[in-house]
Amino acid sequence: MVFTFCIEGGNFSKAGSASSEVKKILKQLNVDSKIIKRTVVSLYEAEVNVVAHAFDGDMIVEIFPDKIAVRIEDKGPGIPDIDKAMEKGFSTATPKVREMGFGAGMGLPNIKKNSDEMNISSKVNVGTKLEIVNYLK
Repeated sequence: MVFTFCIEGGNFSKAGSASSEVKKILKQLNVDSKIIKRTVVSLYEAEVNVVAHAFDGDMIVEIFPDKIAVRIEDKGPGIPDIDKAMEKGFSTATPKVREMGFGAGMGLPNIKKNSDEMNISSKVNVGTKLEIVNYLK
């Protein structure tokens, strides 16, 4: 099964809607609640990153018999230093984003913590691609 969600940059009123839809789908498929929680935490963090930092993006969720594979691709400023961005507390969020309660610099570390596999690539002034896998153990 493949599900695609469009994420609108800057639209915080819709932030989390894609990850909420995925949660509903996984519940309907009777996926273990611990796997659902880990997956949805990762997807929410990724979704908010797109909303906070990019112009727009897509979340493609593929559900296989043995795993959930997700690809999030955005068009935006990109990440110049991925290693730095992976550090807890590091953030490039604007003051406006921080005032709304986002931008604490925990997004990417939380994604890594809640994913069995995580790969990220980015090109400055083009965008970022994030791949997440959680196994259905």
